[in-house]
Amino acid sequence: MSAPPSPAPLPAGLDWAAAEARAVVIIGTGPAGLTAALYAARAGLTPLVVQGPAPGGQLTTTTDVENFPGYPDGVMGPDMMQDLETQATRFGTELRWGTVTHVDFSHAPHRLVVDETTPLLAQAVIAATGASAKYLGLDNEKRLLGRGVSACATCDGAFFRDEEIAIVGGGDTAMEEALFLTRFASTVHVLHRRDEFRASKIMQDRVLASPKVRVHWNTAVTDVLGEDAVTGLRLKDTVTGEARELPVQGFFVAIGHQPNTAIFAGWLPMDEAGYVQTHPRSTHTDVPGVFVCGDAQDHVYRQAVTAAGTGCMAAIDAERWLAEQDVIDETRTETEYHAAPAENPETGKPVKA
Repeated sequence: MSAPPSPAPLPAGLDWAAAEARAVVIIGTGPAGLTAALYAARAGLTPLVVQGPAPGGQLTTTTDVENFPGYPDGVMGPDMMQDLETQATRFGTELRWGTVTHVDFSHAPHRLVVDETTPLLAQAVIAATGASAKYLGLDNEKRLLGRGVSACATCDGAFFRDEEIAIVGGGDTAMEEALFLTRFASTVHVLHRRDEFRASKIMQDRVLASPKVRVHWNTAVTDVLGEDAVTGLRLKDTVTGEARELPVQGFFVAIGHQPNTAIFAGWLPMDEAGYVQTHPRSTHTDVPGVFVCGDAQDHVYRQAVTAAGTGCMAAIDAERWLAEQDVIDETRTETEYHAAPAENPETGKPVKA
């Protein structure tokens, strides 16, 4: 087993004595980060959110979102993130452009460096840096993202009812998503560059047995076709080199996700894929005062609503921790559900059931 990586050193020459100090700094502005900001702000902690290189997270590249509660008619991904941002800032969240490039969790307050040059001190840090779907790296793949290209079958599969779609990948995730897509598509083309899958046998058997799945072995995707939306794929046989085109209306990429946690290497425990390991039933890490939420620690669900839920957890965990350290006087977030009794509008007295 290889030794854990050493933390990256902080840039030299920073004036830490003059650094801005905050009670709570949140790194990232996806559903997890903005929900954490909302709860922290309502608790009077005036959180600072450093937005990162992709403000709004993965949902800013999604068109229609139909599986987030509160939007019965669906919502555009960027619009939903703007709503979350507006709600968080309403209660005192401060959003700031920039990317946290270095951290030092060796002592309190924690040290953060923004854009290589700006020192920042935080009593509590909530990391909501998310994860990024791995793509093939094709120019048109990026251009048509959200217009037929997707890395989330759960999010976007329903938009392709009775249409032909393709998915690339050979692991369990690709098999699971291919099967999910058969609920909607007329045909699901599974593209794999080798002559056998890496997935578990049970998942392979299910895919190969599906009448709506067609497997293309030894097949690489070399281009995505279409002007305003996906109309097909250009494929190459990895054995013969033969090129051909496949007409499809949707293209799903299922070759894995990469958690955006590199800056925490050496400071926080991670699994082999780089997801931060938090304590059971909490967002606490092995470093006191550092909390992680969202896709940076979730390799199972990876949904906006679950990310938001852990963002709420992280804010409450951080608030309680700050109270324990006497940084704040008391916690203000109640964690029991309280329903106000119905009142008689004329007398103002509670109505008995």
